[in-house]
Amino acid sequence: MAQKETRAKGLKLTDILVTIVIAAVFGVIYRIWGPMYDLLKPIGLHAEQLSYGMWFMAATFAFLVIRKPGVALLAEVAAATIEALFGGSWGVSTLAYGILQGLGAELVFAFFLYRRANVGVTVLASFASAALSLLVDKYYGYIDQLTFWNYCLFIGLRLAGSAIIAGVFAYYLAKALARTGVLNLVRPVSKNDYDVLG
Repeated sequence: MAQKETRAKGLKLTDILVTIVIAAVFGVIYRIWGPMYDLLKPIGLHAEQLSYGMWFMAATFAFLVIRKPGVALLAEVAAATIEALFGGSWGVSTLAYGILQGLGAELVFAFFLYRRANVGVTVLASFASAALSLLVDKYYGYIDQLTFWNYCLFIGLRLAGSAIIAGVFAYYLAKALARTGVLNLVRPVSKNDYDVLG
C-alpha cells in the first residue's frame, strides 16, 4: 500500500538525532550479537549465516521509524561505526560492511520512492543489504574457495537470516512500536502512516 507523503522529505535535525539514537542502540546490539555468529559456526553448513540479518537491521528499522531518504544508510553506517568503536570482531572492515549494507537497503527504499514501508519492501531491503555485504566478503577472501553448492548454501542462508531478522522482525517491531504511540514522539503520524504498517 502506497504511503501519501504529507511532510517534507528532507532530513531535519530531529530525524538525524533519532536515527543516530537508533543506530547507537543497534551498534551495541551488533557488538553483543557477535558471539551468536561464533556459536552457530561449529554446527557447520554455514549455519552462522542465519544470524547475519541482525547486522542489517539498523537500516530497515530506522527507515520504518523515520521513512525519509538517507535514513537507512545513515543508521547502518552509524551502527557499524559504534560497533567498531566497541571492539567489534571484524575491526575496520565493519565500516565497509556498514556502508554497503546501508546502501543496499537505501537503494530499495529509493526504488519505491520512499513511499512504501510494508513487509515485502522491508524484506527486499534486507536482501539488498545481504547482497552488497557479499562484496566485502569477496574482497577479504572469505568466500573465494567455496564450491558452487557450498556458495549457494552460504548465500541462501544469509538471505534467509536477512529476511527473517532485518525484514520480517524489523517490520513487526516497528509496527508494535507504532501501536503503542511511541512513534508519535519522533515523527508526525497520520492514519496513512499506520495503514502502511497495517
